[in-house]
Amino acid sequence: MTRIAALAASLVIAAAPPAAGARDGEVKAVSVTPAVGKVEVVIDLQGAAEVREFTLTGPYRLVVDLVGARLAGPAVQYDGENRGGVRNIRYAQYQPDVVRVVIDLDAPTDYEIVEEQGRVRVALGTDRPMFAAWTSDGAGATAAATSTVAAMAAVPTVESTAPARVETPRQTAERAGVEEYLAAHRTEAAQSQAPRITVNWDRASLEEVVTGFAAFSGRTIVLGKGVSGTITAEIRNQPWDLAFNAVLESQGLAAQVLPGGIINVQDKKTLAASDSTVPLATRLVRVNYANAGQLVTAVQSIVTKPRGAVVADSTSNSLVITDVATRIDEVEQFVRGLDRRTPQVSIQAKIIFVDRTSVEEFGLKYDLGTPTQFYNRVIQRPDPANPGEVFDNDQTVVDLGGNQLAAIGNGEARILSPALDLVFSTALGNFDLSVFVQALQRVELADIEAVPSVTTVDNRPAEILVGDRVPIRVVDASATGAGNNVPTATVRFEQTGINLRVTPHVTANRQILMEVHAERSNVRQAPVDIGFTFQTQEADNQVLVTDGETAVIGGLTVTELTVVKTGIPILVDLPLIGGLFGYKSTTENRRDLLILITPHIIDDVPDPGAGN
Repeated sequence: MTRIAALAASLVIAAAPPAAGARDGEVKAVSVTPAVGKVEVVIDLQGAAEVREFTLTGPYRLVVDLVGARLAGPAVQYDGENRGGVRNIRYAQYQPDVVRVVIDLDAPTDYEIVEEQGRVRVALGTDRPMFAAWTSDGAGATAAATSTVAAMAAVPTVESTAPARVETPRQTAERAGVEEYLAAHRTEAAQSQAPRITVNWDRASLEEVVTGFAAFSGRTIVLGKGVSGTITAEIRNQPWDLAFNAVLESQGLAAQVLPGGIINVQDKKTLAASDSTVPLATRLVRVNYANAGQLVTAVQSIVTKPRGAVVADSTSNSLVITDVATRIDEVEQFVRGLDRRTPQVSIQAKIIFVDRTSVEEFGLKYDLGTPTQFYNRVIQRPDPANPGEVFDNDQTVVDLGGNQLAAIGNGEARILSPALDLVFSTALGNFDLSVFVQALQRVELADIEAVPSVTTVDNRPAEILVGDRVPIRVVDASATGAGNNVPTATVRFEQTGINLRVTPHVTANRQILMEVHAERSNVRQAPVDIGFTFQTQEADNQVLVTDGETAVIGGLTVTELTVVKTGIPILVDLPLIGGLFGYKSTTENRRDLLILITPHIIDDVPDPGAGN
């Protein structure tokens, strides 16, 4: 199994550790030497010292602490060469009675620590056993390393035939309990800012585990009287405090933080019994920014059960907290952590709507006839029977006797409000030929830009609306008034205009997650008899942007092209000249919608009461 082991893992002791107070070790030198299938870091230790070790990741490091030792002479800097996966060696007087040796590694690997007379060997598995040794102690250590290399040739590599160790049911239960606790607190682990630890224990004593956590965290941890046990568990990349609680939970233990930050480890029954004898204290905690009533549930979850209680006073927006005297400060600090100034967000949206309509119409129509032989639909002609008057436009006078002809082409086609209306007339024998040319080109452009803005606090919805309430009359033909058959009518109001609705959330890295609804609407009279139509452009979106960044939350382009062609059959379809025998209308309508949004975090102003 490949791992980077940690606290109290694979620790082999050649002799019983010295008693407390008898440790007078001196670290003379540190060496890196090759061995059979491994690389060894040898610590020259004169005298007695307690060996403790743990691992760190990012990068991978094995830390060996020699408690009760001092560094003899200055530390020598490592030469930087990679020896069997050892990239660097650093050692120094970490505390007045602790010498710390940090081994930087390429990757996770198995290791074993063996204490011998006059030295501590740290053996690390490697597939690169051949390299030049390094030592901080000059020629003496180099000669020892050379003899070790010479001995390697005479020692064959032997595969271990030792049977694999089988866990007992108790050890399996301990490992499963730790994993279950970590799985249940996965969300808490993701949000924790505590340093992370990777650790593996194999039947390690509780005292060793607690000592390792104390060294890793820098906290003082005290085991209660009679508290003991063994730990078998593996933890990978977890916050140290969560890993510590998981270990205690698997042993039926709990931790109590005493004044001064000291952590007291006891079994749960002992802690419950001690809490029952501690007098109660009551404290009024004023809440500045949050709603006191909304904090009650969260605070109740941490007070001592069943003695603690939390009551909200809505008049002063305060919490009345009752708990044991040893925990009342901790509960108050928890409330202070919840009562934080909520950041505000200023949000500006820009809604751009462009409506462009382009119309092109062109056509010709013809009128052929005489003053008395015609279809009087295109031009007006004088009435011979009534000089000074003209024939009625709806009157058609056609005399089919003799060689007479009357005709019109495209008589019903016309352009409304043409920009060009040209008439051409010529005589063909006894007939008059009139040609009407009509043309129109029209462009309609509507460019609407709305810039609504709103400011709100974090996680609170805000809405701004600018527009009109349009009255709509609804006629119900099936319902009539009393005593008559007149349908009843009611009036309801429809809201139109610019609407912006947004709920922002400020993340820990000053990004803004927003749920946005942006809308622009207006009312138009319908071309048919239904009354009005409501044109609406809207967008609903969830977007994550940085402070001051502009995001496009919606865009839409709609193009409508309508082509109408009328004319004399066959002739209107002739290439090139077909346009002389008909009417053609081209209408293009293009609508563009663009919705932009830009949030800004309004930084907190200094709290005048922060120093009190």
